[in-house]
Amino acid sequence: MNRVWVLPVLFVFMIAIAVYTSSTPLEVAATTTGLLSVWLTARENIWAWPVGLVNVACFFYMFEDAKLYADMLLQVFFFVLSIYGWIAWLTGRGASKVRPTRSLSRRQALLLGALLVVATFLWGYALTSYTDASIPYADALIATLSIIAQYLLSSKVFENWLCWIAVDILSIGMYAYKELYSLAFLYAIFLAIAIAGHLSWKRELVRASKGATA
Repeated sequence: MNRVWVLPVLFVFMIAIAVYTSSTPLEVAATTTGLLSVWLTARENIWAWPVGLVNVACFFYMFEDAKLYADMLLQVFFFVLSIYGWIAWLTGRGASKVRPTRSLSRRQALLLGALLVVATFLWGYALTSYTDASIPYADALIATLSIIAQYLLSSKVFENWLCWIAVDILSIGMYAYKELYSLAFLYAIFLAIAIAGHLSWKRELVRASKGATA
């Protein structure tokens, strides 16, 4: 994650895929700012949040055009949670650059799991009944899981990466189905970065645990 050449190479690939698939300028902006935001997040860099706000705005308008309404509404939640995350990462940090990472309790995990099932069903039903959404329940599942992942990320909870890995895998399939190929490719890169972020944050959590018991 510390190799400086990785991000420029990824950007070149993203632009090449965007041109090859005849992506719109808005889609190119969404994919590139999304890539930069996730990269900075995995590196625990506070600049991930302002870049993420730009990314959210791009995705909002792009999903409206694709009739992915759950994903469009999702960007509103992301906007609020990104502001919350920006503030949260800068508080309770002590001498560190950002707030320390913590783990999710078993009780919290069970509650979030139940919330995922209920919210996905209700959201999917609403999309089916009141909109012309293309794939309502898949859209609702990814959107709900993304909100949970973003909340955990904003709260600096380690398990956010497990949620993002699931979101990325599901999103690759959905965007490929909708022929948003540069987005599908972006989420493949997101998946790789999420795995790297999971490993990096895990090492930090282990070091913090050893420091607390020393």
